[in-house]
Amino acid sequence: MSRFTIILLVMLVAIAGIISSSLFIVNETQQALVVQFGEPKRTVSEPGLKFKYPFIQDVIFFEKRVLSFIPDEGEEAILKDQKRLKVDTYARFKIVDPLRFYQSVRNEVEARKQLDTIVDSALREELGLRGLKEILSEQRNLITKNIRDQVNIKARTLGMEIIDVQIRRADYPEVTSQAIYARMISERERIAREFRATGEEEAQKIRATAEKQRVVTVAEGARKSQEIRGSGDAQAIRIYAEAFGQDADFFSFYRSMEAYKKSFGQDDTMVINPTGDFFKYFELPPQ
Repeated sequence: MSRFTIILLVMLVAIAGIISSSLFIVNETQQALVVQFGEPKRTVSEPGLKFKYPFIQDVIFFEKRVLSFIPDEGEEAILKDQKRLKVDTYARFKIVDPLRFYQSVRNEVEARKQLDTIVDSALREELGLRGLKEILSEQRNLITKNIRDQVNIKARTLGMEIIDVQIRRADYPEVTSQAIYARMISERERIAREFRATGEEEAQKIRATAEKQRVVTVAEGARKSQEIRGSGDAQAIRIYAEAFGQDADFFSFYRSMEAYKKSFGQDDTMVINPTGDFFKYFELPPQ
């Protein structure tokens, strides 16, 4: 290989290196910042093939798309009614000024740290003016809008724009939740005791009414039975009287037989002197 050929190849390689170092491509989802020795020189937001000074200038790319930001842990805020609430949020943001973004936070990692502090501060400030009912009502959209506007004021100074801030979940801290749960149990037990006491009172009333009704029913039954028995006795006396009037001797004989039947058992043995009117039917008739 000749010396001329070698020199030509070296020149071609050098030219290729210069061209490669002078060109860069910006995608549609990206925006770029050209820096020279760490000092920003210009921003590029339009996609396509772009030029820069070779070797002395570098290109830093930033996302043009909407980015999401979700804090690792929920923030605990004190509401207007002094209740503590643990709130999980998420935000969406865009890098709208690459130069200011680079000068303020340098990269997305540091930007998310800054947003965490800004969102936390705005969240505490807004929720400190609200009660729990407002957070759980239709005013929740207004609350998140106010938080977004507050965050945007500071985020724009960092070259970012907050698209949206939302409250994913709002719940009591663990200690507060346990206390509320204990109060709920106590309240349910109190209500159960009231129901049991009311039920026992009603049961006593029902038992008293039933007992009263029983006494009245028994008394009424006894009265009716006395009336029936008295009517039966009167009718029996009347029948006896009629029978006695028809045949006094037979009636006396019949009454004596009934008396004997009630007085003497089947296996009874009596040694007596059969005298007197009660034993007159034990006497033999005269021959």
